[in-house]
Amino acid sequence: MTTDATPALELSGIDLHYGFVRALDQIDFHVMNGEVVALLGDNGAGKSSLLKVMSGAHRPTGGTIEVHGQEMEFHSPAAATHAGIQMVYQDLALVEPQDIATNLTLGREILRKPPLGWFGFVDKKAQRTRSQADLDRLGVRTAAMTRPVEMLSGGQRQVVALARSAARVSGERNGIILLDEPTAALGYEQTQQVESLITRMAGAGIAAVLVTHNLPLAMAVSTRFVVLNRGRKYADIPRSEATPEALVGWITGARPSMFA
Repeated sequence: MTTDATPALELSGIDLHYGFVRALDQIDFHVMNGEVVALLGDNGAGKSSLLKVMSGAHRPTGGTIEVHGQEMEFHSPAAATHAGIQMVYQDLALVEPQDIATNLTLGREILRKPPLGWFGFVDKKAQRTRSQADLDRLGVRTAAMTRPVEMLSGGQRQVVALARSAARVSGERNGIILLDEPTAALGYEQTQQVESLITRMAGAGIAAVLVTHNLPLAMAVSTRFVVLNRGRKYADIPRSEATPEALVGWITGARPSMFA
């Protein structure tokens, strides 16, 4: 049984070894429904390794993973996806020659009525209608559903990738979205688009884990910060108590860890 106090995703005592290298050392981490947790750290701090554990790309050497209070073992990214976890990668994984509606419905296509549906014919009109409804629910405004992704700006492409994941995890029990540097190649206005969408996703009850080097973005959208340093958790602090100076200190190691 889950309650409002049950984390959407909780990792306890996570260890990860690459041969003799200990990439993660007893990491405890959680994110609640409707919360945006910024996962911060310098290069090599363990952020990517922890994301890979969350997304099922790597199996931890030790520790446990719970999704909505239920212990899980992810043997593959497909298992994490089935549990309600969506990963949005830096390369977005969009099919650029195809239109927005096709990209938003990848993997959950709507087939035409029999007999054409028996042969895999897709109902493009129905897909456009559902895609537009998904975007409206998220408060997203973008180009026409028939526009190819290759004709969109960088910010619009990122919004399409985020909206696709959000549409897949929103429902009776909201899921978890993992964001890996979502604004790395975007300008100011495009970053504002992504920032607004992340805030709306959280408002819809979706849990989000944000890995970014963009500290202003993290300060703008996150409700809590977790800082990793050399595979260990150095800080876990709510937005109301965090300052950019303190976060940079933990990231660089100039500030002592909050934990023994």
